[in-house]
Amino acid sequence: MEHWMTESSHLVALVIEAMALLIIAVSSLVAFAGSARLVFGAEAKNEEKRALWLRYARWLIAALTFQLAADLVHSAISPTWDDIGRLAAIALIRTFLNYFLERDVAEMSTVQRERAEARAQERSAQAALR
Repeated sequence: MEHWMTESSHLVALVIEAMALLIIAVSSLVAFAGSARLVFGAEAKNEEKRALWLRYARWLIAALTFQLAADLVHSAISPTWDDIGRLAAIALIRTFLNYFLERDVAEMSTVQRERAEARAQERSAQAALR
């Protein structure tokens, strides 16, 4: 019974790791294509560049979450100190990335809201002059 559980947990972890790898590969290609478009296309705004990298960071956090899940499955049967250390490292990296990503998203939302309010005020001022 234990052998079956060990083998099946390794198989499940392998599938989850493959999902994480797929997320990293696809999101990296999308980020590369987007950054190439921004570099070689018309003049890109800093807001567009930042939005691209924030989207990419979100996908990387998703991939880290899948990787953490795979490591949890690996270590569910009989964890070694190496397994526990790997889990701790991935959890720490994910936590730091998530903290800074959330901070950047909040900052970007504030900037976008302020710009929208400024444009609305500008339009209402122009309408009042007519």
